[in-house]
Amino acid sequence: MKLAVVGGGSTYTPELIDGFARLRDTLPIEELVLVDPAADRLELVGGLARRIFAKQGHPGTITTTADLESGVAGADAVLLQLRIGGQAARNQDETWPLECGCVGQETTGAGGLAKALRTVPVVLDIAERVRRVAPQAWIIDFTNPVGIVTRALLQAGHKAVGLCNVAIGFQRKFAKLLDVSPEQVHLDHVGLNHLTWERGVRLGGPQGEDMLPKLLAEHGDTIAADLHLPREIVDRLGVVPSYYLRYYYAHDEVVRELRTTPSRASQVAAMEKQLLEMYGDPALDEKPELLAKRGGAFYSEAAVALASSLLRNTGDVQVVNTYNNGTLPFLADDAVIEVPAVVDGNGTKPLPVAPLDPLYAGLIANVTAYEDLALEAALRGGRDRVFKALLSHPLIGQYEYAEALTDSLVAHNREHLAWA
Repeated sequence: MKLAVVGGGSTYTPELIDGFARLRDTLPIEELVLVDPAADRLELVGGLARRIFAKQGHPGTITTTADLESGVAGADAVLLQLRIGGQAARNQDETWPLECGCVGQETTGAGGLAKALRTVPVVLDIAERVRRVAPQAWIIDFTNPVGIVTRALLQAGHKAVGLCNVAIGFQRKFAKLLDVSPEQVHLDHVGLNHLTWERGVRLGGPQGEDMLPKLLAEHGDTIAADLHLPREIVDRLGVVPSYYLRYYYAHDEVVRELRTTPSRASQVAAMEKQLLEMYGDPALDEKPELLAKRGGAFYSEAAVALASSLLRNTGDVQVVNTYNNGTLPFLADDAVIEVPAVVDGNGTKPLPVAPLDPLYAGLIANVTAYEDLALEAALRGGRDRVFKALLSHPLIGQYEYAEALTDSLVAHNREHLAWA
């Protein structure tokens, strides 16, 4: 089995390598190729990756290359983990929206749109090149904004599934609070990428006993603190929202915080510099503890599980980003949603979803409409399309803000936008 990781020079990669090494019975990789144009980073990450495999006795080979076609040729699966423009572009995404009093964040609001505009054309180009040299390969997208990028891939006819680590993070957290194994915890996880709610936490299977009321009663303070939301709000909702919902439920509070603290991008950039120095140490043969602060917790376990289900035709249930196809009746079939689905060699089939409260369905429909317009802007370009996408977003919604944000977005991303 051959896997390729495009964006393999990312500081995330050792987390992925560690998962491949520990879970080699689940996903028996014979060849792993790390593909990245950043030669210096790739060499450091690739060296550590080989040492991790060697320490854990993994028999697979790890190679590195800047050449996409040779790296992905004949691959069974290709994982995409890209950041077009690097942390510098992310830092801009997190700062210029604040000038209008709007959240600055890399996947939500105006910053998220900027990232989509930079990313979608590049990902589609990569996917076309993958299709030419590895037509059988599944594309697993971890590149944000996952929902929009996955929809672009699916609409272009690619064998693609989107992946996020939010659901597996909740699964692991709830399992620990309940003192059970993660495999026993099944989530009623529903929504869009970075716009999801946990409506149930069931033991033993999708029809098992719902432990969410017990979790909220006994661990509500801990859960609310992790979300940076008041306990009262979580109790009133009776569900556990993704921490990204704080950008909606406490928007102005978040803006005040972001205006007075260093951007997350600046923090991550400093962390990445330290991580790369550590990766260059020939004595290091395991992922360092600092990597846990980088983000992407449990990404490797989620990626291994998804790739295994696709390539080994297991029919396991995974939380994925995939076509709606009637699952949420108030959305178009070609909307991309994030829900539990049966995954096998043919792809994904979402499990049935119980009707949603209007409180959640309304926001999902609104953000889906924004994603429609965002994808149109990413594919066809044009200032007017950018303006309409921003105007439609529930965190913006006023024409004066949308006009100013459009100007800022284009000014800060001109080098990445062919039409600008």
